Amino acid sequence: MTTPTRDTDAPLTNFTHCHEGIVSHLDHLGELPALLAPAARARQVAADTVAFFRAAVYEHHAEEERELFPAVLQSAHKGEERERVKRLTDQLTREHRDIEARWTQLEPLLKKLAKGQPAEVEGEAITQLVRLYKAHAKFEEDEFLPLSETILGRNSNHMAALGLSLHLRHAPPVVGHI
Repeated sequence: MTTPTRDTDAPLTNFTHCHEGIVSHLDHLGELPALLAPAARARQVAADTVAFFRAAVYEHHAEEERELFPAVLQSAHKGEERERVKRLTDQLTREHRDIEARWTQLEPLLKKLAKGQPAEVEGEAITQLVRLYKAHAKFEEDEFLPLSETILGRNSNHMAALGLSLHLRHAPPVVGHI
């Protein structure tokens, strides 16, 4: 290891050079507060999404597949209308599995990020998941739900049965009296 040469003819210059190096490192340290807020926000977004996705998105998909899709299919007129409902529910179900598969790839990485651990998360994977879900939701809102309302609306008992089923599934449990 070599020791830096010192200018013995201008000893104060050595102090100036040291200060320049120290100040340069301190300038980098000064950048840290601006970097901490986005890092904390990234951890929070990752944690919130991990907590939300399985509880809300998976349950939403299951509820549609368990309650809504069968109710609409059963209430659809035989023939062309029922075939259309079947095509739509098959497509929506495939989209559910695709979204869930993509989530399964991202979830462990987001859990690491939420804990402040390093993780190689591809931004494109997140962008694709968000894009796919938005397209799925738009398609469902524009195509399937209006058709469902028409089909289930023809018989108020069908709409009421679906409503009751959903209500019972989401109602808090009744605590017995002592």
